[in-house]
Amino acid sequence: MKLRRALKVRRFFLPLSSRSISITIAPMLILSRSNIQQAITMQDAIVIVRAAFAQLSTGKATVPLRVSIPLEKNDAVTLLMPAYLHNSNALGIKIVSVHNRNPEKNLPLIHALVVVIDAATGKPLAALEGGYLTALRTGAVSGVATDLLARRDARVAAIIGAGVQARTQLLAVASVRDLARAFVFDSDANRAQTFVAEMRGQAGVPADLRAAATPREAVREADVICTATTSATPVFDGHDVKAGAHINAIGAYTPAMQEVDETTLKRASKIVVDARSGALAEAGDLLIAIQRGAITENNIYGEIGEIAAGLKAGRERAEEITYFKSVGNAVQDVSVARAIYDAAARLNLGVEVNL
Repeated sequence: MKLRRALKVRRFFLPLSSRSISITIAPMLILSRSNIQQAITMQDAIVIVRAAFAQLSTGKATVPLRVSIPLEKNDAVTLLMPAYLHNSNALGIKIVSVHNRNPEKNLPLIHALVVVIDAATGKPLAALEGGYLTALRTGAVSGVATDLLARRDARVAAIIGAGVQARTQLLAVASVRDLARAFVFDSDANRAQTFVAEMRGQAGVPADLRAAATPREAVREADVICTATTSATPVFDGHDVKAGAHINAIGAYTPAMQEVDETTLKRASKIVVDARSGALAEAGDLLIAIQRGAITENNIYGEIGEIAAGLKAGRERAEEITYFKSVGNAVQDVSVARAIYDAAARLNLGVEVNL
């Protein structure tokens, strides 16, 4: 393990009425993707995100609605996402950019940075690579939703999409259910095959991991379905979803995007969201279905944090279809980032810089 550079502290002396004030500035920690992977597991992240959403849904988190900066000429958007968790005393902000043309340039779809701030002093404590962190925390919230809403005997998973987000979706589901088989479908068959080759054998991922030829082949046997795409149109037919299935929809994050069709939502006995305000502002799956009269706002059963906090029931019947929609919430990023910072400090990970 590469040791972190020794702590360096600068002291500045400022004149004030013939006296001097000593100001000590400690360095800021820079944490890379590999540092993050060493500092936290998916199981850790699931526990942290569950507690974070419980705080959010019980009024113990301050989370302004995220600021969205459209970059139309670049087919992109940049989002600013701050949060403060009262019980955890975790404070921070994520800056994330989604550039839809990046894959054509062999660049990641998502670039992000998360800054952890000391709530007691306002000092920036760390800056974390946010691309992997985004995938990790998004996977973690699906892990929470799967644990609370999927059948306990769920054994088959379907992943729609084969990108970075899809990988952590499978890892998260495999962390909370004993999977016997999993399918992946992507519009690019080569990406699906690469996904299978890379993911087979990872923690909890079943040896029986298959690339499906069609969405129907992927979802018709699935107990848990995860959609992780940037599609503007539904990625599977809701008639193909079997009774008792649970769906995690995490890809559509604007009012114009729709991964899951109205048929699925009409069949779902429970529609659960990460945060009601964010979902009603940004979740195209829900907004389009509401606009078309397929469902109403009253069909939203509750927030995942309400279930995590014990305020509402999770799955109640084996045959019910449950649906969880996440557009992303800063409590995920900030809570996980703070835990990573604390672990990195213990493990001597990262690089310290003086600002």
